[in-house]
Amino acid sequence: MKNLSLTKKSVFLRFKRGDEIAFQYYFDKYYNNIVGFCMQFLYDEDKSKSMAQEAFINLWINKEKIIKDTGIPAFLFTSAKSNCLNQIRHNNIVLKYKTQKLQEKENQLNIEVLNALHFDSMDLSELEVIIERAIQELPERCRQVFIKRRRENKKNREIAKELDISIKAVEANITRANKELKLKLAHYAPLILLFVFYQFLQKYILYIG
Repeated sequence: MKNLSLTKKSVFLRFKRGDEIAFQYYFDKYYNNIVGFCMQFLYDEDKSKSMAQEAFINLWINKEKIIKDTGIPAFLFTSAKSNCLNQIRHNNIVLKYKTQKLQEKENQLNIEVLNALHFDSMDLSELEVIIERAIQELPERCRQVFIKRRRENKKNREIAKELDISIKAVEANITRANKELKLKLAHYAPLILLFVFYQFLQKYILYIG
């Protein structure tokens, strides 16, 4: 046991002095564990391996700050967690940007189609008012569920928890809202603009048809 302890201490001291073989020892010892840890955050093996490798790079850069050998796994796990959280934040920003750009392109395309059909901006504004009024006229609970699901993009389980109702009740209210809105708004769609009208409504209603 004493010899093993001396060996660990020897490897650690060599690592502190910048010995690459000692560094490889710790890499081989902890790499798979760090990758598995990252997988719990990212659910992607390639990205998890990349985050684990970054953690070891950080370890090498900060080797002089490590006081004892037991600080190595602690440093690696902490660094890996920070890397994963930064990656998640980055992914969310990229997704939000892509979603925003996609929405802008969709809106622009709708306007171009409407313009081609001589459907002016005043008509479009009036249509938006009509749609908003139809949503506000929904029964209170039905309207709450609809807005949380379609505008706030919340999951049924989240809505059920927030409103203290069952998931079945959430689903029933969404179905009711869709049916009532399609019934009310269908009267405002000239047949020649039916397709464009439904494209526009997809901002508010997930399933049409």
